[in-house]
Amino acid sequence: MSTVKVGNKLLGAGQPCYVIAEIGINHNGDIDLAKRLISVAVAAGCDAVKFQKRTVEIVYTEKELATPRPNPWGDTNGDLKRGLEFGEEEYDEIASFCKSLKVDWFVSPWDELSVDFMENYDTPVYKIASASLTDDNLLKHVRATGKPVIASTGMSTYAEIDHAVEVLGKENLILMHTTSTYPAKYEQLNLRAIPTTVAAAVLGACCVERHITMDRAMWGSDQSASLEPNGISRLVRDIRLVEQSLGDGIKRVYEEEVPVMKKLRRVGAAV
Repeated sequence: MSTVKVGNKLLGAGQPCYVIAEIGINHNGDIDLAKRLISVAVAAGCDAVKFQKRTVEIVYTEKELATPRPNPWGDTNGDLKRGLEFGEEEYDEIASFCKSLKVDWFVSPWDELSVDFMENYDTPVYKIASASLTDDNLLKHVRATGKPVIASTGMSTYAEIDHAVEVLGKENLILMHTTSTYPAKYEQLNLRAIPTTVAAAVLGACCVERHITMDRAMWGSDQSASLEPNGISRLVRDIRLVEQSLGDGIKRVYEEEVPVMKKLRRVGAAV
């Protein structure tokens, strides 16, 4: 199976699972809250944190932006989207903070201008959100940066996934199995779809992403479907325990088993 290098780490068969803490817009427009969430992710042992970057006027129509929607920043959907969007000052601070904590960070860009904006930062990879998987122009623009790509496949058919892979190319590409309902129902997780997805050679369980929050009761559309600090810590812990438990597949007698064997096996019953 192929491997993909993200920063200083390899993702793929035989490599530790790369755990991404998706902060997304759970920072609620507050850089201090964003930094607290980054700290939570680092303390839990996550490999990376991820945000979302949009050029609001490009991603949303004027009608959508004018739609009434009371929120902490005003009365319209546009007020909300602009209030949640970080700019250069905030991303400069995020870049510096993540560097000090030695944790990878990157974004899901939702438009070409956001990609251009992010090229000012030394992020190791781009993430394609499920909603953007059919946006050929965005896929081409992201691929033109030369960076590895992680692409989510929620709300997408096999034909759409095949087409996205054709546009992106299979080199340095990781596909993530996703169900785009938050939170997804257990009966809709469909985990058996993972090995049947296109480019399964770079899929597998090499990468896991979960939203994180300080408190699921906080204001915000993604908070209730996110993991709190204890939850993300347990997730990373359990992933690492599973990795330790898998071993190399070779059956052997461990030194610690020998005294147990001598004690419990019937005398004369040895092969």
